[in-house]
Amino acid sequence: MMNARGLLEEYVMGGKLMQITTLADDGAPQTCSVWYDAHFAPDVLRWISRDDRAHSVNVRTDPRVSGAIVAISLDGLGQTVRGVSFAGQARELPPAGIDEEIAEFVARWPAAADALDRAKLRSGRTPTRLYEATITQWVLFDEQHFPGEPRQVVAAS
Repeated sequence: MMNARGLLEEYVMGGKLMQITTLADDGAPQTCSVWYDAHFAPDVLRWISRDDRAHSVNVRTDPRVSGAIVAISLDGLGQTVRGVSFAGQARELPPAGIDEEIAEFVARWPAAADALDRAKLRSGRTPTRLYEATITQWVLFDEQHFPGEPRQVVAAS
């Protein structure tokens, strides 16, 4: 039998874009798509965004987030589905003291280097911020490796 945790990490690391849902002041969910960088043990997902985007504002007022990452190329209805969903607590990282986090994100997404320029961040000359979600729950959905029970809850670490 396949290891659900191993598949989950493979799918998350292989993905590029995730959908993340935040909660507005009135409790309404708001979903957006962001480029991300994943790390495990502890399980965190990081993304960049402008600080004035709805999801960025929402994270500052309510840290609860959930989201999903699709792990297949989409061709059409009827495909064998593989993907991951998650829940966690997010925060906007401070503009200073995050050199390692910036370096890791830029290593994966070199085009983010200017937006995450350390001097610009510290001086407030860029609206871009780095966000981090600490994952508290994972769900692997894998019809290929677990056809009888594709929904696999996987412990966060």
